Amino acid sequence: MDTVSMATSILSMQQGNLQSQIGTTILKQNADAEKFAVQTLLGTPSTANLGPGVGGNVNLVA
Repeated sequence: MDTVSMATSILSMQQGNLQSQIGTTILKQNADAEKFAVQTLLGTPSTANLGPGVGGNVNLVA
């Protein structure tokens, strides 16, 4: 294998690694954006229509 082929191979591997890192970063940013959108749409759960004691701590002594 000559020097030019080796250099080209190394550069190709580095470029592939960079593309993979960029893809991973964009994928994480998209997932974070979707998570934020869902949290915005759902909001915080309301306990206004629940009966007394529902959703509270349960401390029972037998």
